[in-house]
Amino acid sequence: MKEGEEERIKKDIALFEESITELGEGDWEVLELARAYCEDARYYLAKGDYLTAFGCINYAHGLIDGI
Repeated sequence: MKEGEEERIKKDIALFEESITELGEGDWEVLELARAYCEDARYYLAKGDYLTAFGCINYAHGLIDGI
């Protein structure tokens, strides 16, 4: 594991959580999908699978960026 990978993923998860508080409820389905990807990121992070965790949280960010 490269130093800083876990911290980077945790930072991205925190940024995601901050971003979703600024969204309205108009795109509920997309928001739920994004939240599911964030939960997946937490799961893979806990397992030490940093590559998959990073992919999941970036997918979550992409979904909310599209709203």
